Amino acid sequence: MHHDAGGDMNRIRMIVALALIYMIFAILLNSVGTVILQSIATFGIDKPAASALERYKDLTIAFTSFLVASFLPMFGYRRSMMLALAIVGGACVLMPLYPSFPTTRLLFACVGFSFALTKVAVYSSIGLLTADKTAHSRLTNTIEGLFMLGVLAGNWIFSAYIDPANPGDPAWFNVYWLLAGACALTIALLATSALDESAAHAQGHNNSFADAIMEMLRLFVRPLVYVFLASAFLYVLIEQSFGTWLPTFNNEILKLPNAMSVQFASILAGMTALGRILAGVVLRRVRWYALLNACVLGMGVLVVTVLPLARGVAARPDVGWFDAPLAAYLIPLLGLLMAPIYPVINSVALSSLPKPMHAAMTGLIVVFSALGGTLGSYITARVFASFDGIHAFYFSLLPMSLILVTLFLFKRETDRANTHAAAA
Repeated sequence: MHHDAGGDMNRIRMIVALALIYMIFAILLNSVGTVILQSIATFGIDKPAASALERYKDLTIAFTSFLVASFLPMFGYRRSMMLALAIVGGACVLMPLYPSFPTTRLLFACVGFSFALTKVAVYSSIGLLTADKTAHSRLTNTIEGLFMLGVLAGNWIFSAYIDPANPGDPAWFNVYWLLAGACALTIALLATSALDESAAHAQGHNNSFADAIMEMLRLFVRPLVYVFLASAFLYVLIEQSFGTWLPTFNNEILKLPNAMSVQFASILAGMTALGRILAGVVLRRVRWYALLNACVLGMGVLVVTVLPLARGVAARPDVGWFDAPLAAYLIPLLGLLMAPIYPVINSVALSSLPKPMHAAMTGLIVVFSALGGTLGSYITARVFASFDGIHAFYFSLLPMSLILVTLFLFKRETDRANTHAAAA
């Protein structure tokens, strides 16, 4: 009996480690909006040049996932996570030592590379740590919810290091010492935990790179997979355009000061975290398809009603938390509605596939999410530069309409897949 208690304790440690890694990456990945704002202030570069940071992060994620996803089961999920943390911890140490825009680009490339390793390892580990579909969906929602709490914490941690009187002051680079410490702590936790990865090694899989790539391509034979990927791509397109550009929107359109723009943007993350944790509860009562449709329609209504309120805001030097423009409080409510979409479709897609395919599938999820993120941020940056932030946010109505279509097709395909599975 004693052995089981040890096993449970170890499972809890692994879940805590997964949550911590995810939170560290949440802080780093989502600091890109803040770092864009700060790079403009500190290094005096223009918006399109600053938006390149998003590409350094996302294209590295996409490229790495494609190359690495199928090898990870061989290398080991736990080992991959430790390697990822070591790389990022190293890059964090360089930031305060050599504060410059090239160092910033290097940091985001390292974050991208490491996050690809981490995400595939974390998602594949969820399959190993849970017994059934409901448990899979709950743990996925919880871990993604903690990811959003990391985003929320990140905005406050970063804004604490920004000097409101002198936003360009390089002292804000000291935040990276804290993050490097967090990486070291999590490596220690992983080094002292164990994860049984035997279920991930199917017989005869992943012998060579060619086999690994074939495994990913074989997934494309299933209509379920590309309908799912289209949904994930569109979702990330919406999420990134709001997530990355909200600090700049708050600063330029709603005329809030730098540090406050970052803090107000954190409400979006808080709402998303709340939405994901609530979704875990709601999903016990409501079918996922009904929930997601309600969410997407709600987002559309919110965009159409709130954006007119953002027009013609006058700058006020003494603006505070309680008298900011109404739109600053309302736009973040999108997070509440947006929250469940991504974890739910990921979980539904993964639990419709056999466990040995989870790593390859997660690889594809990560590739398409990263491409959606880059494209979303790039389009928003272009529209922002050419028109203004209000038009840039109206643009999100297009992917919202498309996602209703892909969700309908996705539902049809998962029903088919589950009927086949039941018949088999």
